[in-house]
Amino acid sequence: MSVIESALDPNSEEYRQNREALLAAVEEFRAIEQAVVDTAEGKRAKFEKRGQLLPHERISRLLDTGSPFLSLMNLAGYKMHDDKDGTEAGGSTIAGIGYVSGVRCLVTASNSAIKGGTISPSGLHKTLRLQRIAMENKLPVVSLVESGGANLNYAAEVFVDGARTFANQARLSAAGIPQITVVHGNATAGGAYQPGLSDYVVVVRERAKMFLAGPPLLKAATGEIATDEELGGAEMHSGTAGTAEYLAENDADGIRQARDLVKLLGWRRAAPDSDDFEPPRYDAEELLGVVPADAKKPYDVREIIARIADGSDFLDFKNDWDSATVCGWSTIEGKPVGIIGNNGPITPRGAAKAAQFIQLCDQTRRPLLFLHNTTGFMVGTDAEQNGVIKHGSKMLQAVANARVPKISIVVGGSYGAGNYAMCGRGLDPRFIFAWPNSKVAVMGGQQAGMVLRIVAEAKQRANGIEPDEKVLDMLQQTTAQKLDSQSTALYGTARLWDDGIIDPRDTRRVVAYALDICADAQHRELHPNAFGVARL
Repeated sequence: MSVIESALDPNSEEYRQNREALLAAVEEFRAIEQAVVDTAEGKRAKFEKRGQLLPHERISRLLDTGSPFLSLMNLAGYKMHDDKDGTEAGGSTIAGIGYVSGVRCLVTASNSAIKGGTISPSGLHKTLRLQRIAMENKLPVVSLVESGGANLNYAAEVFVDGARTFANQARLSAAGIPQITVVHGNATAGGAYQPGLSDYVVVVRERAKMFLAGPPLLKAATGEIATDEELGGAEMHSGTAGTAEYLAENDADGIRQARDLVKLLGWRRAAPDSDDFEPPRYDAEELLGVVPADAKKPYDVREIIARIADGSDFLDFKNDWDSATVCGWSTIEGKPVGIIGNNGPITPRGAAKAAQFIQLCDQTRRPLLFLHNTTGFMVGTDAEQNGVIKHGSKMLQAVANARVPKISIVVGGSYGAGNYAMCGRGLDPRFIFAWPNSKVAVMGGQQAGMVLRIVAEAKQRANGIEPDEKVLDMLQQTTAQKLDSQSTALYGTARLWDDGIIDPRDTRRVVAYALDICADAQHRELHPNAFGVARL
């Protein structure tokens, strides 16, 4: 293939400015993640008094030491609902994909150090997304549970769709995907069905509590008086009701038992290993200076590809026919991949080219990697007469119907229908991550403000009113500010428009890991049954 010759000058002033801007964005989101950890850490004394581990310590003990771990949706719900200052982001759940007893699993832990692990709407949607990831990628699920159930301030927003989490658990089991749950504390009301619908349940002695109605509600509803232990304690559920299969002495013992269960699943790697590859010829550190701090300045997406592709090799597809939409073949850590990136708006030719390229990748079962940085589809008389809607529709059809795994990284702007055509969240990529400088919106704030100004001015003139320039100026400015504030990476990741913000320097590692997860799923044969595993 053709080795990319980088034109990036790491000694230039422009590179320095780009690097400083992107590094500041990285430091911002890392600081927010750390603030969430610090908030939970502030509850250490309370947990230690109860003889418990903090949620992030539970995750650490569950995972194989030194193994890779891909965190997912760390900042779900950032500054939404009860998270007023961003220190309680994460949707009350710590989650990611990592290795447990040598088996790659989706792992979750209720972040019970923050608001008791109660579930907000963002936490619900995060759970639904995690379940989809487990299903699509055929990943066993290990859950470390301690939750007060739904956050009652948002009960109406959680209740109806909450049933989907239970339905998904039943379907995961029926599909042949094992679910192991350790109950470390409370699992009340609807939350009790989470372990109940798991295939294996471990409960921690004197800490786990599972009941549909706790003692206060039971007394209010029926007049019956019962203790926590009588009603839903660990020994009762393991020895009397049979809800749990295993009784653990403490948090650490429960996690040990979960690791033992994973080891005995017989779940081995399905895809062949691919260790024969060269590293990129250019340093990943330079990714900090590739994308201009000024979004109006162009750059070549190949500069990113050169720093994530094996040997910086990339075979262009039809570049002489359209250069604004870059398509080509490469490998990342030995895994074949078709890459689509943007060097400008998507033209009619670019859309047709991308649609053909996607079909070729689908034909040869080659996963697709989308590197977003586009203002959207080209507009104007020339574009319309050359069939931008027709060819854009073909590209959307190809993206929507391609059967191969699709991975998206939003490295810059992702605007309008360009977000759809480049496999944004709505087109169901297998994984989607964002750089901290990225923007996602229907259009830029400046453009939106001007559009509303023009429309308002025309409406006033049509009604015989002389437009007030000050009012129009205010409308334009407030619209621009609103859209700009709603297009940031932090705004998008809070609303689960992506699976998390990543450091640009980690792009190759994240993409390679995601590709390996997809490859393993493709080769794995599941053994489904009719209704999932039931406790008879």
